Amino acid sequence: MVDIKTIQNRIVETIKNSGMSQTKLARELNVSQSAIAHYVSKDILPSLDTLAKLCIVCDVSPEYVLCFEEREKQ
Repeated sequence: MVDIKTIQNRIVETIKNSGMSQTKLARELNVSQSAIAHYVSKDILPSLDTLAKLCIVCDVSPEYVLCFEEREKQ
């Protein structure tokens, strides 16, 4: 079952596992650093286009982030 809290946790996990600073990731996604901080603190969710870019930049399956898959592909 898709759960918003699990999606938020997977977004945070993706950001933290990216190895990029919030500032660098913000530049890559064309958002503010404070937006990244809000995603990490689970205050807001990224827009769909930003979520898509996050998955591309971090090489993570959108199916995993959106809970359609249980495990991230290696």
